[in-house]
Amino acid sequence: MSATPNAARDEILARVRKALSAEGTPHPGTDAPTGPTGDPHATRSPLTRHDVLDLLVERIEDYRATVVRCTTAELAQTVAGGLEGCESVVVPAGFDAAYLDAAHLDAATVRRVAEADVTDVHDIEGVDAVVSTAAVAIAETGTIVLDHGPGQGRRGLTLLPDRHVCVVRADQVVAGVPEAFAVLRPSVDARRPLTWVSGPSATSDIELDRVEGVHGPRMLHVVLVAEAT
Repeated sequence: MSATPNAARDEILARVRKALSAEGTPHPGTDAPTGPTGDPHATRSPLTRHDVLDLLVERIEDYRATVVRCTTAELAQTVAGGLEGCESVVVPAGFDAAYLDAAHLDAATVRRVAEADVTDVHDIEGVDAVVSTAAVAIAETGTIVLDHGPGQGRRGLTLLPDRHVCVVRADQVVAGVPEAFAVLRPSVDARRPLTWVSGPSATSDIELDRVEGVHGPRMLHVVLVAEAT
């Protein structure tokens, strides 16, 4: 008597589970290849750190987003440049407000809305922009990932305003998706939400005309802070 389709399926899945449970076998969905130190940044990628950063900028710009490189000393004014023309901005808990203070973004110029003051979507209606940090950035895809930790705010804060100014440190940039998953593993284990941002929110209508700002910010302004030398 031949085996039923379900029995065959169960046997295949049992073999897969056995293979994945073997000691030292990496999980293909969550374990990224790493270098000899175990550091996800120390992969065998042929790209140098300089190449990785250049590739990130190129890919983000391909999405019609803006990328500005700066040093830590220039960060305040660079953030201010990203907020040019805005009259209000949401500031997530944990975002270093000193950068806004140094840029003279006080109540006389740009109204700040603290995350603690946002209790529902109506508190963000009409707010022009949001500033945030990020968890990791992926050069190959031009993607910035937020795990909504300190400085990144709740998901709604970075989806509802029309402009998102996102500060990314150069040491947060990895070459590819596997390295990003390695960095994000603690966030996944902690069941934190992840938001993957590849350029401004955009879609196409039935005639393939591009429409921006449908599912998130219409403008993405990335501030890439150079590594210390």
